[in-house]
Amino acid sequence: MLVMWIGFILAAYSVVGNDVIQTLGTFLSSNSKRPWWVLFGFAGTILVGTLVYGYFAGDIAYDRLDKFAIPGEFSFWYILPPLVLLAITRAGIPVSTTFMILTLFSLSAIESNNITEILGDVVNSETKLGGMIQKSIMGYLLSFGVAIVIYLIISNLIEKYFIKNEITPKEKNIWSALQWVSTGFLWTQWLTQDLANIYVYLGPGKAKGEAMMIGGFEFVISLFIITGLLAYIFYSKGGAVQKVVLAKTNTTDIRSATIIDFIYGIILYVFKYNYLGLFEGKLPMSTTWVFIGLLAGREIGVRLWLDRKLTATSLKDIGGDLLKVFFGLVVSLAIVIVIKLVGNV
Repeated sequence: MLVMWIGFILAAYSVVGNDVIQTLGTFLSSNSKRPWWVLFGFAGTILVGTLVYGYFAGDIAYDRLDKFAIPGEFSFWYILPPLVLLAITRAGIPVSTTFMILTLFSLSAIESNNITEILGDVVNSETKLGGMIQKSIMGYLLSFGVAIVIYLIISNLIEKYFIKNEITPKEKNIWSALQWVSTGFLWTQWLTQDLANIYVYLGPGKAKGEAMMIGGFEFVISLFIITGLLAYIFYSKGGAVQKVVLAKTNTTDIRSATIIDFIYGIILYVFKYNYLGLFEGKLPMSTTWVFIGLLAGREIGVRLWLDRKLTATSLKDIGGDLLKVFFGLVVSLAIVIVIKLVGNV
């Protein structure tokens, strides 16, 4: 019980502090002049609604843990992944919480000393871990390519106009409404994807294929914890990871932020319902990789139009973000191998 709740709190804080900025970062940056509690009230209402709906629908993880058989008891080793994630998040590095949290659970059936089988799962798309990795890489490539194409088309007409012309009061009212709609859509898509990364700690003994069910008391406590952490993130204006968003061209403009949110939300929606037919829709994936790919593709498209070239600074920034998420994958695999060898989990 102690490990379960410590793991849940650490995972919740890490996921909220790291992944939420990918979803709400542009919302925060483009509404920086509004009181933080107004923005929190909007996002918090959607969060509570999504959690309550999932709970009464019978699966608070929205089927994302169907393929996972969660052990009946957690040793203290299960606290290590969210603890490491917490440290990385505090350093402002955008890593995949899906890999960092779910890797250990995806390999729970493998014998503790079978490192060969663990590494084999990494490249095998038929396994949970291999499927998550390959689906996430596909998400990065798709969002990267889509963003380049879209912004090569619209940057000269739209983004260039946004940069050179301040938004008028009339335009601001229209774009504000559009942005809150786009943020609500994106936030909902993200929650139904990534809640599994947090609630996996409240499901000891869940067999493979079972719905994620917790008691009413546990649900209420978890709701207060996640909502409180979200309030803190808004109060602190996004924390260290928000710098990744602010470093990109014109992301503080509410018009640009709205377009980013719509594209991001649509890509998550496509993967959620497996419209490409490449990976199972219920299989978890890294939304971090999708987000970093989208920002990278957008930056390339915008800079090619504005500067007619890619500067060393832009390439360094894009490459640095990719290295950070790859670093998170390597660290998560290393943690699992250590736990398997030392902790005998």
